[in-house]
Amino acid sequence: MAETKKTAATKTAAKKETAKKATPAKKAAAPKAAVKTATKTTAAKAAPVASAKLSGAIYATGKRKDSIARVYLMPGKGNITVNGVAMKEYFKRPVLQMILVQPFDVTKRDGAYDVVAKVIGGGLSGQAGAVKHGISKALEKAEPDLRKALKVAGFLTRDSRVVERKHYGFHKARRSTQFSKR
Repeated sequence: MAETKKTAATKTAAKKETAKKATPAKKAAAPKAAVKTATKTTAAKAAPVASAKLSGAIYATGKRKDSIARVYLMPGKGNITVNGVAMKEYFKRPVLQMILVQPFDVTKRDGAYDVVAKVIGGGLSGQAGAVKHGISKALEKAEPDLRKALKVAGFLTRDSRVVERKHYGFHKARRSTQFSKR
């Protein structure tokens, strides 16, 4: 009988030890926080900043909807880069590519300038409009005599249309509930 009590006691002690080994320590929480701060600092370092190559460029800001574009214009061969990617890869739809090139077409400056744009916010359509607005403003700064052609085309005016906010009691901004006669 004494032997069975000892074996039962050793079995319960063994179970407690395995339970302690199975539960993870709370030390794992500290590295996760360290990883999060490390990602934030690397993201801050990777934020687009004007490099030395862009220091002599003409700078302008373009806006449309919720998009903001920082545009750097410099003499070149007509290369357009958006967020570090070629324009044709970033804006895959031909309509959006056409929107970006419109200021150069109106002013007859195709291939005269390289463009480096950094865009944030909004969707692709708004971003394309923001870059177009920024290119137009930068072209005007570079050659003030182009202002008339850009102004007549309407490229220097910021398109101020934005999405209307949702109103209380409605499904969307103006979409009401379904009317029930009975």
